[in-house]
Amino acid sequence: MVSYTKENYIKALFFLHQKNEAISLSDLGEELQVNKSTANDMIKKLQADGIVVSEKYKPIKITEKGKQRAAEIIRKHRLSEMFLMQIMEFGWEEVHEIAEELEHIKTDQFFDRMDELLGFPTTDPHGSPIPDKNGNFNKPNYKRLSQFPEKSTVILKALRDSSTDFLLFLNKKEIQLNTKISIDHIEYFDGSYTISYNGHSDVVLGKTICDRFLVEQV
Repeated sequence: MVSYTKENYIKALFFLHQKNEAISLSDLGEELQVNKSTANDMIKKLQADGIVVSEKYKPIKITEKGKQRAAEIIRKHRLSEMFLMQIMEFGWEEVHEIAEELEHIKTDQFFDRMDELLGFPTTDPHGSPIPDKNGNFNKPNYKRLSQFPEKSTVILKALRDSSTDFLLFLNKKEIQLNTKISIDHIEYFDGSYTISYNGHSDVVLGKTICDRFLVEQV
């Protein structure tokens, strides 16, 4: 359990680092829903392990060792999601919680075999990049759907939000990755988009939804 908790902290620190290199205890506590005292106790342990550098009254910084360790955990998680969806036929809205448990398995050969069976995928079911064995990420330069003008045609490549509620919403709309989307109209008052795709027309998406779609132009 202690190891699981450490790994969850390392992963959270990595994602916070991607947003802002200077991480505060408040940010970390909010991300993991723990109080600052609890977060501080774990930071001391992670500093002893060389995962972070932390000084009093200064932001927390994740080290290169910490980034590498985080990438290993994220790789296991995203490979697990792909395995659950592609091999075991879970829905993309079902895989996250199960992968949260699988990512803590220590046997590297297990995930190497999983990677091989899947054909060495580079993205997970939600379009997020899967790190390679050296911790390297391929980061495509996708744009938000809301950045494109009327009459553009794009392909949905990834999601900025993979929460269950959002994925269930997309299921109802019959929208999935690699869906080709035509932007028919933009309502400039509220930024909503009227789109068509796969035989569906006059589908209206609010700006917050369009901001969550990462696309590339056809």
